[in-house]
Formats: sequence, structure tokens, C-alpha cells
Amino acid sequence: MFRSLQSRLFLTYLLVAGLVLLFVAASLLFFMLGSTFGDQRVYLNLERSLPIVVRGQGRLLLELEGEELTSTIERLDQISSARIIIISPQGDVLADSRPTESPIPGEVLQQSGMDQEIVRGRFGKPGEGVWLYISQSLVQRFRIILASPRPTLMNLRLWWDSVLRPILQAAGIALFLSIFLSWLMSRWVAAPLDRMAQVSRAVAAGDFDQRLQPGGPEEVRGLALTFNEMVTRVQAGQKAQRDFVANVTHELKTPLTSIQGFAQAILDGTAQDEESQQHAAQVVYDEAQRLHRLVEDLLELARMDAGQIDFHQDRVEITALLSAVVERLSVKAAEAGVDVINKVGQLPVLIGDGDRLAQVFMNLIDNAIKHTPDGGQVSLWGEYAEGWISIHVEDTGPGIPEEELSRIFERFYQLDKARPGGMDRGVGLGLAITREIVRSHQGRLVAQSELGRGSRFTVQLPVVRADDTTLAVDRG
Repeated sequence: MFRSLQSRLFLTYLLVAGLVLLFVAASLLFFMLGSTFGDQRVYLNLERSLPIVVRGQGRLLLELEGEELTSTIERLDQISSARIIIISPQGDVLADSRPTESPIPGEVLQQSGMDQEIVRGRFGKPGEGVWLYISQSLVQRFRIILASPRPTLMNLRLWWDSVLRPILQAAGIALFLSIFLSWLMSRWVAAPLDRMAQVSRAVAAGDFDQRLQPGGPEEVRGLALTFNEMVTRVQAGQKAQRDFVANVTHELKTPLTSIQGFAQAILDGTAQDEESQQHAAQVVYDEAQRLHRLVEDLLELARMDAGQIDFHQDRVEITALLSAVVERLSVKAAEAGVDVINKVGQLPVLIGDGDRLAQVFMNLIDNAIKHTPDGGQVSLWGEYAEGWISIHVEDTGPGIPEEELSRIFERFYQLDKARPGGMDRGVGLGLAITREIVRSHQGRLVAQSELGRGSRFTVQLPVVRADDTTLAVDRG
């Protein structure tokens, strides 16, 4: 019955409300019984009963004697609910409506009601019964005492009309409201979670368009926002996975088609002369090389994603490393008619994997050369500020459209598959690998571009002291 969250919350709220009401009621009774409120109510009731008992200053009572007097005050006792005691001028008890109750102490008999004013007092001992009384003088110096037991938990009649009944009525209303509010609160908390469970089942079934409307307590709203973000990421991951499979399939299919076609030409004799056979063999070789590079890049990305690549932690002279990379690419730049200008000055020493960092800048500078027209220029410069080294690689190529700039680091994404490059054209994994290497060094890779004016790629790496042997923590 109480397996659901809503039913458990409802029961919890109801129990808390009931316990609070019980505690308040018990505390109220305790403080009231410990206060003089009950005593004042007893005195007030006795004073109200006094005129009924005493008429004509008690002359009618004093005219009676013996059993007749006793029976009369017993009837008056039943009417007024008060013990009635008649005292002679000498301090003797002439009649007592409850003679079996606690006797009246002598000091009360001697001192009570010596004049016409009403005197209040009490007699008896705790545990044996405490009596509250009032006394007043009658004619001829006779006196009368009206007494009533002091109210206790065992004697609730005094409290019923004036205290207990209103308390119980208010408690009943409060309990009813507590039940209603407990139901509302439990529903308010549990409803978003129920909706979240429904959406989770829909997402598990493949419906990634489901979203939660934040509602309920702050923690539940935060959970709903986090859930929506998770679904968005899962949806993006699913799309990326589908795109990845499609791209891999496409990139494998193209060279395999070429290999199959030209191999068939050699086998069936279509390529008869030596020149045709040489061309077919060259195409097969180039496409096989391209497939090899693709497989190697995919394996490298997979190892990076799985954290299976160990990066060496050595001192890296970044200035010398960049000079060596530019030197290695100088022949290719000359063949493309592109001028590579190295304006990197002396920079602090880094701790990292020199070979991997060289791979980063080889890829960036090689891409810049490929996308810079004949007569263009590729520039390198660096700067150091606030613990970070920034290396900029800028070209004077056609630039990257703004809508594509955010996608250039996606795997297999290529701006223009028709760009020149022939068999040397990549498969769209170079920048993805480059970014992963930079991230592994706790750095950042940023791309900026303006159509018609070229592009700039900036590698930001944290600087560590020369005696450090571990990578710096990312401060970004």
C-alpha cells in the first residue's frame, strides 16, 4: 500500500502533523493544569453558586436543625456541585454535605469569613486531595464554606466546556486540513518524479524528443534540468554515433571502390599497356595508403577516448620545437608557393610530450599550407601571459564560414571535399586528433576565421616551472 513515493510522503506528513497536534495538546493541558487558570475557574464557579446557597444571609438555613439541615445542604450540593459546610460562631462544624471527604483544618474553621467579604483559600495535601474554597459570614456570626476539589487530569469536567471542547474542535479541523495539505504536498513532490519516470521509459525506448518541464521543489527542478541536459547529450551522442558510422562507411567505400575498379582493370586486361598498368597500380597503392592512414587515425582516436595513450612528461623547449616543425614543412610550403614566417620568440619551458605537441603543430601548419593559395602566407607567433603560452597559426586563405566554424573539430567533418589535394586529401580526423592531444595537455584549441582574410588557430598551453615533472592543472 505504501510502496509509492507519494503514499509514503503522505503518510510521513500526516504522522508529523498528528504528532505535532498531540504534542501541542498535551503541552497545553500541562501548562494549563500547572497554572492558576483552573483554580480561578473553580473560585468563579463557587462564587456563582454562593447566592443560590445563601439566601437572606443564610437565615433559611439557620432555621433548620439536625437531619433537616444536613439533607438540605446535600440537595444544594447536588445543585451547585460544591461541598457545603456550615460553621458555628464557636468554629464548630454544624453540617457538612460531604462528611466523608477530607476534614476541614482547624485554622480554616477559625479564620475563614470573619467579615462580610468572601475569602478564598485551599486546604489538603497533594496526593490526598487538595480543596479550593470560599467562605463568607452569615447572620449571627455563623459562616458558610463552599469547597470544590482542585482540578486534575482525573477531573476534566471543569475544563470541558471552556477549554477541552474548543481544543478538540480546533484539533479536528487542523487534522482535516493536515490530511488535505499532506496529500497536496506529497502530490506536489511526487508528480514531477512520476513524470520523470515516464519520460525516462520513453527515452529508454528511443524517443529522445521527450523533455521535462521543471516543477516542484528546487531539488526536483534541478534534477529535471539535469535530466534534460543528459537526454540532449545522449541524443547528440546517438547522432554523432550514426554520423560516425556513416562517415566511416563513406570514407572506406570511396577508396575501396577505386581499389576494386583499378584492380579489376589490371586483372581483365583493360589496362593493357605499361603506362595504364602503372597508373592503375599507383591508384591502388595511393588508396591503400589512404585506408591505412584512416585506420591508424581511428585507432589513435579510440585509444585516446579510452585513455590508453600514455603521454610522456618531459621538458619541452617550445621555441625549438616550432622551429623544427617549420623546417620539416619548408619543402612542402615551397612546392605550394606559400611563405611560412616563424615569428615565435623565446618562450618558457613546458612539461609535456614533445612528439605529440610536434604532431599538433605539424597538423595545424600543414592544414594552413594546404588551404593557402599560391603566393599566400602562413604566420606563426607566440605570447606568454598569466601562466599560459599561446601559439597562433594564421593563414591568408579563403577563411571558414561562420556557420561551419563550430563544426571543424568534429570527426570526419570537411569544409569542402572538392578542395585540391588529390590522394593527399585527409578524411577529417586531423583536427579532432589535434584537439584531443591539446586537451590531454590541459590546454585549449581555439579557431577564429574571417571570410576572404584567412583563419587563425590558437593553441593555449599552461606553463609549469622547469623543475616540475607533471602536467599543470587547467586553470581555465
